[in-house]
Formats: sequence, structure tokens, C-alpha cells
Amino acid sequence: MKLRVFSDAESVARHGAALIADAARGAVKERGRFVLAASGGRTPWLMFRALADEPVPWEAVHIVQVDERITAADDPVRNLAHLRDALLAHAPVPPENLHAMPVEADDLAAAGAAYARTLEALAGTPPRIDLVHLGLGPDGHTASLVPGDPVLEVADQPVGVSGPYQGHRRMTLTYPALDRAGELMFVVTGAEKAAALARLVQHDPAIPAGRIRAARAVVIADRAAAGELHD
Repeated sequence: MKLRVFSDAESVARHGAALIADAARGAVKERGRFVLAASGGRTPWLMFRALADEPVPWEAVHIVQVDERITAADDPVRNLAHLRDALLAHAPVPPENLHAMPVEADDLAAAGAAYARTLEALAGTPPRIDLVHLGLGPDGHTASLVPGDPVLEVADQPVGVSGPYQGHRRMTLTYPALDRAGELMFVVTGAEKAAALARLVQHDPAIPAGRIRAARAVVIADRAAAGELHD
């Protein structure tokens, strides 16, 4: 796992946007398609807004979701709403290239299985997403893999559904999907994340983020989040 520390959240956002854009250009040149899995969070919205200004072959970019709250389509807490505002309103991504998690379905298990098939159509069977962007919570969660939730034990499906967490159940990518990613990029900012980040870089399996075993992972963090790291 590589670690890059920047002065502030804005610098983290700009660097993250540049990394995604570079990965997109490389994937499209090599394979004709780039699949990005996007998470939520305050700094990521800055990052996606910066990404919209990068030179990217948008017609060949497909965007999937890492996780989403199970709530109404017009609920402003939806990650999809922020993703549309930050990126899709400013970049010429074809509408059909955005693949939203079907969290409004009555049968969530069937909806998760359907989303798994979407991932397979885009990224192979089993799906290997080109780049997965992840956040990190103060409790060590990432995606919607939260401490103590049964979804942590899903080992045979790329998509699962969590129990209630901070007021909502969530649909989420699981460890199998994250571990197979071509690249993982953690975006971590804020002093409240410092203890969790120190455990993440040590691959501490006691926190959900520490259990990820993707071959290629980078953490981009600000100085506040890196405050408990030691040389």
C-alpha cells in the first residue's frame, strides 16, 4: 500500500482527480473502456468536481457505485445526488454510462444480484473494476462495510446489503469485489480519521478497511488525517 500525504483536503482532491484521469486514459488506450467505482464523502465531491475538468475520454468511462443508502430517489443524502452535482453536471459522461445501484427496489437481495450482473457485463466475470475509490470512517469502515455487520462475511458475491448504519441500510460492494480491483484509491482527510488511518496502513484486520487485500492500493491523505502515522 502506497501512502501520499498532502497539505490539505483541496490538494488531496486535486491529486485524486489527476490519478483517476491518468488511470482512465491508460485503461481506454489499452482496453477501450474504463470502469470507475465511486464512493461518497465531502472531499470526494471536491475531487469529482476537479475530475470533470481533466482531459478524459468520457465516452468510454463507465461509473458504478461503491455503496448507496437505501432511500428514496430524491433523498439528498444519496451518494448519487452528490455524484451528479459534482461530476455529471460538468463532464460529458453519456447518461447510459452511469450505473446507479438499484436501492429503490422492493426486493433488495434480487436488486443486489442484478447489480452484480451489471458489474460483470462491464468488468468481466468475476468483475474486476479498473479503479475503486474508497473513503475511511473514524470507526474504520469503508464502502458500507461497517464494524459488526453480517455483510462483512459475504465471500461469494460482489454486492451485498448491510443492516442499519447511521439511519439507513445500504447496498455495498463486498470484499471479493474490492480485492479484485485493478487499483484501489483511499481518500482520507480530517483529524477524526487519524486513528483509523494508522490502523489501515498497518492492515489491521480488526477494522473493516484493514481486511481489504487488493494487490494495488494507494492512500492519499491530508496532514490532519496522517497525524498518527509514524515514519
